[in-house]
Amino acid sequence: MSVASRALNAVERIGNKLPDPVFLFLWLILGLIVLSMVGAGLGWSAINPVTGEQLTAESLISPANLERLIIGMPRTLADFPPLGIVITIIYGASVAERTGMFATAIRGALLNAPKSILTPVIVITGMVSHHASDASYVVVIPLAAVIFAAAGRHPLAGLAAGFAAVLGGYAGNLFPGASDALILGITEPAAQLIDPSYSVNIAGNWFFIVGVVFVFTPIVWFLTDRVIEPRLGKWTPSAGVAAPATSEKQLLTVDEKRGLKFAGLALLGMIALWTLITLLPNSPFVDPAAEPEQRFNPLYRSLVAFFAATFFITGGAYGVGSRSIQSHHDLVRMMREGIEQLAPYIVLAFFAAHFVAMFNWSGLGPILAVNAAAGFQTLSLPAPLLLICVVLISCFFDLFIGSASAKWSALAPVVVPMFMLLGISPEMTTAAYRMGDSVTNIATPLMSYFPLILTFAQRWDPKFGLGSLMATMLPYAGAFLIAGLIMVAGWVAFDLPLGPGVGVHYELPAHIVASPAP
Repeated sequence: MSVASRALNAVERIGNKLPDPVFLFLWLILGLIVLSMVGAGLGWSAINPVTGEQLTAESLISPANLERLIIGMPRTLADFPPLGIVITIIYGASVAERTGMFATAIRGALLNAPKSILTPVIVITGMVSHHASDASYVVVIPLAAVIFAAAGRHPLAGLAAGFAAVLGGYAGNLFPGASDALILGITEPAAQLIDPSYSVNIAGNWFFIVGVVFVFTPIVWFLTDRVIEPRLGKWTPSAGVAAPATSEKQLLTVDEKRGLKFAGLALLGMIALWTLITLLPNSPFVDPAAEPEQRFNPLYRSLVAFFAATFFITGGAYGVGSRSIQSHHDLVRMMREGIEQLAPYIVLAFFAAHFVAMFNWSGLGPILAVNAAAGFQTLSLPAPLLLICVVLISCFFDLFIGSASAKWSALAPVVVPMFMLLGISPEMTTAAYRMGDSVTNIATPLMSYFPLILTFAQRWDPKFGLGSLMATMLPYAGAFLIAGLIMVAGWVAFDLPLGPGVGVHYELPAHIVASPAP
């Protein structure tokens, strides 16, 4: 057995021994309780450089913290920032998904793609399809294989391109959506450990995620057309391989086209409405008393409501046009089903919320961040190199834990404050984490959708095994890692904006005199 095979087998064995993310958080909470007792007993402390406050470790079994834990348990869950944001967007996104708008738009984009640009169309569609939640996995990836086969190309090359776009390009998109709300919602309370006044909005990584689309698309295009497809060779159907289902290759129906037309008009109406409200005198979306770069913060923070309402209205318009909605009862049912599908996340959120809250109560987060930042300052490492470390750490954990929010809930309370003290904005640290989270998903068999993708592949080639899929996707993962590291380093080096009014660097408030950590 080769070294590479032994390494992959070791990764699989270790990953299979990890508990479910819910129990992972339970173990983290127990470890945190023990660590807080040790820290309080040894008198761990630091000075918050922003507020000048003396930070001391507190035991989580102290009477005050036990009271907060037991009596305040419902409030702890309700105050978990990502929960409210994600549920709000799901109300709208579930309508857009269940009326068929997302799936139809994806199918229409792929079926009408010219053969000469088939690969990049699949890649961009795959990245944008993240707004469609699970539809991106069960629609884009298998349909990409069907479209390649219909064009006389190897279907497994199409499947690989779709897989690379949906999973490897997870950080890329043209517009913010539920994943941005979820991840940046975790970033905000982590940043407030150092600066209680700091706020993060859903557009905080907008320019960065668009940059990912522009960087990753040509990579997938080149690798698919010049490396993967030639390696796969000419495709000839194996005995017993079924032809593509007619429904998968079927052109859009008259009802579906009408639905998309209605949805497009509704989208233009929503954009016009938001623009009008922004331009009105005394607009609630503009703060004239704020600094110039902060005046549109209310607008950026309104984007959660904007996307929720836009998904709801465009999805409803599509449903009326396509006749997938017959009455208002259908709308309510779709929203209810969307929340039901969110049940696993809500279960996880309960434990993640308590871990984050207890981490805050213990005071260990800012203490670790302040002292770690002081240690990094003595090393005088450049900011790009520091953020490269975040990308690599994210890549490593991604081999074992598929949930992006679970990993970030555990990492953010330490790395976000630490990098703020080193002059890096919470949004830039989040972007580096998201880049790392987008690399190794496509190459690890521990990713929850990996068996499903393998099933899709075996439809075209029954002998296509786990190792075949991993070998096909590893070139993408390696290229994404190199490009991601260069992109993160370049973003910092050129001090590019991450989103509207959001930059790479963070500066301590001018009226605060920083104090050295003891």
